[in-house]
Parts: sequence; C-alpha cells; structure tokens
Amino acid sequence: MSAEPSESDEYWMRRAIELSRLCPPSQTAFSVGAVIVDADGNEIANGYSRETGPHVHAEESALAKLADEDPRLGSATIYSTLEPCAKRRSRPQTCTELILAAGIPRVVIAWREPDLFVTDVDGVEILRGSGVSVPELPHLSPAAREVNAHLPGIAG
Repeated sequence: MSAEPSESDEYWMRRAIELSRLCPPSQTAFSVGAVIVDADGNEIANGYSRETGPHVHAEESALAKLADEDPRLGSATIYSTLEPCAKRRSRPQTCTELILAAGIPRVVIAWREPDLFVTDVDGVEILRGSGVSVPELPHLSPAAREVNAHLPGIAG
C-alpha cells in the first residue's frame, strides 16, 4: 500500500469532508468525517462524529457498520478528515486501536489533531509504527479545519 497520496485519495477525502459537515455541533469535540474504501475503489462504509451518539467518533461510526471479520478490511483504506485519536476519555478504545484491530493497512488524513482537547497526539506515529501506511493531504486541511472553525483557536 502506497504512502504517497493518489488522485483517488483526494476524491475520497473530499467525500469525508462533506460527511463532516453533517456532524451535530459540539463545543467539546471535533467534527470529523470518515470513509472506508475497499481495494477495488468502492465505498463500503462511512461515518461522522456524533452520528449515533454524543461520544461517537467518525472512524468508530464507519467501522461499526461493517462486521469485525469483513475480509475487505484487510486491504481497505480509511479516509479521515482528522488524525485518528490515540487518546480518548469517552470510550475504552481509541480510533487508532479500532483501526489496528480491524486490520486496515492504509489511513489517509487531511489534518493532524491539534492539542485542543488532548495533548501529545500521536495517532499517526502509532499507526505508522504498527506498519500502517498513512499518507497526508495537507492541502485539504483548511477544508477540514473550516468545519471546526467554531472551536477556540481553529480557523479554516
């Protein structure tokens, strides 16, 4: 799996950004969208923050729509507008742990998580240290941040 972004990565990240716009507003959490795409380039699940509850993260929501043993996960890519969380107060497992447990080998992000709600965020480093390819699309980070401009210190 390539660590370099591709043309299709941009398409799917823009889809994730559109999903992030569906998030119910929160002053204590980011608005994030996530899309899981199989090896053939088909969307197999998607989610967004707070889609099914006040503490649900986008990656968690998307993964919950697939069976744990879904064979497509072993060659899938998950697109997340924000770096998957590696620290979490509201759930026993972080999104980074859920992605690793699912066996997803590639995670594409638009924006690294700022130290707003938790500090020393290291989701990308944990994923890469576990052998997951993590291409970044920093040119799309302004669009991901714009959805979160209501939060202190975040500008689009």
